[in-house]
Amino acid sequence: MQLYNTLTRRVEPFAPAAGTTVRMYTCGPTVYNPAHLGNFRTFLFEDLLRRVLRLNGWKVQQVMNLTDVDDKIIARSVQQGKTIREVTEPVTEIFHRDREFLRIEKAEVYPKATEHIPEMIALVERLMERGLAYQAEDASVYFAIARFPGYWKLSRLDTRQIRAGARVAADDYNKEDVRDFALWKAAKPEDEQTGAAWDSPWGRGRPGWHLECSAMAKRYLGDTLDLHAGGVDLIFPHHEDEIAQSEGANGKPFARMWCHGEFLLTDGAKMAKRVGNVAGVEDLRANGISAAAVRHFMFSVHYRKQLNLAEESLEASTNAVRRVGDFAARLASATGGTRNMTAIAEELERAATEALFDDLNAPEAVGALFEFIRMTNAELDAGGDDQAGLASARRAFALVNGVLDLVPG
Repeated sequence: MQLYNTLTRRVEPFAPAAGTTVRMYTCGPTVYNPAHLGNFRTFLFEDLLRRVLRLNGWKVQQVMNLTDVDDKIIARSVQQGKTIREVTEPVTEIFHRDREFLRIEKAEVYPKATEHIPEMIALVERLMERGLAYQAEDASVYFAIARFPGYWKLSRLDTRQIRAGARVAADDYNKEDVRDFALWKAAKPEDEQTGAAWDSPWGRGRPGWHLECSAMAKRYLGDTLDLHAGGVDLIFPHHEDEIAQSEGANGKPFARMWCHGEFLLTDGAKMAKRVGNVAGVEDLRANGISAAAVRHFMFSVHYRKQLNLAEESLEASTNAVRRVGDFAARLASATGGTRNMTAIAEELERAATEALFDDLNAPEAVGALFEFIRMTNAELDAGGDDQAGLASARRAFALVNGVLDLVPG
């Protein structure tokens, strides 16, 4: 099996370090608003990845965090006069409902940031002991990127062009470097008001956004992960900062492989809440678009290429999966097949698995499935009573559809 490693910019062979179980961390939603289809393109790519790893015979231990404390959540809580928990719990329920609708397999663990504050404090303490973090005059604790030589290795950005990192105030002149990012933010009145402040060795405060993932990844998967995945928008600063924190604290490589999925676009622009071009899973339900059609649409383009959301594309995918559903019903009710169907089935298994094991080439696997459907339908039209051929066709179809999941419900 081969995957594109963002860290090395190469397609590389992949196997779990332990040989049997892939320890995989995938960045989950920030639960202040329901996730949009751009978010779910990433989650569907990760679902494909998870299923392909299992197709290859490995077990998967997947951890997907739920960010339930950050600037946006606190702002929403103040606006609504609620605690952060009152804001995030209903949104978390919506996320899981939408995830189940899209047939995204359940991760083994969905840790919440607010339930792992002790692990985050311990990580910051370790970084301070190693001289990689400091408390500034504003009482917040920052990571000193100048003291960590490996910074920039994931994003490979030109340091001269970098301004203050995302979610870091640019006017914190008491920081050693304007690009230093917050590990622990000193509590403000709105944090206390919304239940977003905890005791720490540095005073009342809350974790920085990046800290959460490092602490929870270590808690559930150990110091070194097999695989870390997310959207390309997380490469910098989020994943770059995760590497700095984790490797700075643990003295070991953080992740052996980094996989990132590209954006979903609407009219050529990245789908984002602030732009307003947001479509949610609820919109799909309202328009009668099935999960199978969404999966077909998302898998019609390679996960490392941008994908444009258009009404005609969803219509084409709806028609395509209707054909898959009709074929599945016909195959299930067939009483016999032909000898040729065994070879046709073997070709589907070979072509689809080769494509999926080659950096998750879902478009090629989908193409192989439709060629199999065309050829098998022709054999069924011809009639026959070969039970071995029919069994082979059913087995191959179940194997490939078990990964792509394109039969309408």
